[in-house]
Amino acid sequence: MRLTFRELQAQLQAEWGLEQMFNGEGYDICVVPSLTMDRGEMSLVTGAHHYEERQLFALIRLRHPGVRAVYVTSKLLPDLVVDAVLELLPGVPTSHARRRLQLFDCDDASDRPLTEKLLERPAMLERIAEQMRPGRSVLICYVVTELEKELSERLQIPLLGTDPALGWWGSKAGAKQLFSRCGLPHPAGSALVRDLPSLAQATATLWQEQQPLNRVVVKLNEGFSGVGNACLDLACLELETCQPQEQLERLIAALGDLPMPAPDWQTLLYNQGALVEAWVEGGDELRSPSVQGTILPGGEVRLLSTHEQILGGSQGQTYEGCRFPADGAYRQQLMEMGRKVGEALASEGALERFAVDALAQRQGDRWELKAIEINLRQGGTTHPTMALNAISGGQLDPTNGRYVSPTGGNLYYHATDTLIEPALQGLLPVDLIDIVAAAGLHYDPVRQRGSVFHLLGCLSEFGKIGMTCIGRSRAEAEEVYTATVSQLMDGAKRHQNTTG
Repeated sequence: MRLTFRELQAQLQAEWGLEQMFNGEGYDICVVPSLTMDRGEMSLVTGAHHYEERQLFALIRLRHPGVRAVYVTSKLLPDLVVDAVLELLPGVPTSHARRRLQLFDCDDASDRPLTEKLLERPAMLERIAEQMRPGRSVLICYVVTELEKELSERLQIPLLGTDPALGWWGSKAGAKQLFSRCGLPHPAGSALVRDLPSLAQATATLWQEQQPLNRVVVKLNEGFSGVGNACLDLACLELETCQPQEQLERLIAALGDLPMPAPDWQTLLYNQGALVEAWVEGGDELRSPSVQGTILPGGEVRLLSTHEQILGGSQGQTYEGCRFPADGAYRQQLMEMGRKVGEALASEGALERFAVDALAQRQGDRWELKAIEINLRQGGTTHPTMALNAISGGQLDPTNGRYVSPTGGNLYYHATDTLIEPALQGLLPVDLIDIVAAAGLHYDPVRQRGSVFHLLGCLSEFGKIGMTCIGRSRAEAEEVYTATVSQLMDGAKRHQNTTG
């Protein structure tokens, strides 16, 4: 008899939610790193089809000799890309880990979600299922939608992730509702609306209630990484000089020209809704920290990391990277925010990764935090933390949010997904490894410093690479990051001169 999604999830065991496990019988993992998200928004991400590589750090579980893994991608991953991760795992020979890893690919480079491709290939699903031990297997995905839910039922493997029926709590409107329930401060904002006139009315109401209010941010309800956010300058509209009807007309016109990164955002407005939120400004300094956690089967909440997010793009709303850990001035407050949200999500039945984005506002020597968004899935800060766990063997100290290495020292990092330089185009992954190794910047477990790379598939075609640069202090991590970028650029120039 085939089990339902909920019946399958009842098989999940708490230890299967841990990346670092050194006891127990072992189990099998099937990793499906499908970016099952809005295709219009995904089209804005350079080399998005290579992002399936990022979840390779989930193979940290292969450090346990009783764990076996299946990793599925749209196109076959080069051996160098896979080995670059396996060779970093301490305490286990690469050959031993590789024997316990099976790679599957759909041989399909289209921009459709990987899960969709898999569901179209029943014979492939059967071969994958044959690799998994009944009752000792778990499915791990980047994000969980109805497609991943169907995949779990087709494979008859429990999925370690939140039921898509609970996806509301990871939306912009759902997050605001949860923040209110948890008693967490958050910016004033509107209810969800689905057309331009309603959005204009919501903006006008917010402006009237929050005087003075010079700017707002419009957020698509299911946007991610900032590509569904856009700022609207209200001061230039001079709303105070006109009557309510003219105010609405000015707002509708301004919203019609809103520089939203997603070009079809008004269609998305109708499909998923949007809200408008007061722009937090003032004070002596503003930052964008975040806290990440996981909910184990059984409901235990564990915090994994805190970060200072690096935001860019035309309006400073797009995620570009992060620094670990968040500033000690407000780290404890940030962690407490993460615990409250994690416990509230656990009470709703959520599982696995979650993150809370915040704004930190400094007034003199005092910092105030406001909760902004919840990501009920893996995100840009997931794989740097996975990488650090995979290569260092350390762990987060839950009392202070510092990362402690096996030798007792603290580790820090600066990570990015978006190092894009035209000069890097044409470099192959092996060229990058040669450049970094020659400069002594590849991660060295003895010195506990150096760089680890991901998105190697983006390098030659797009001149894009992701990396996590680790050091024993915040300053050393920044030094490694700067030196790695410099050496890559110098190496690219030498490569161009040689081939030219």
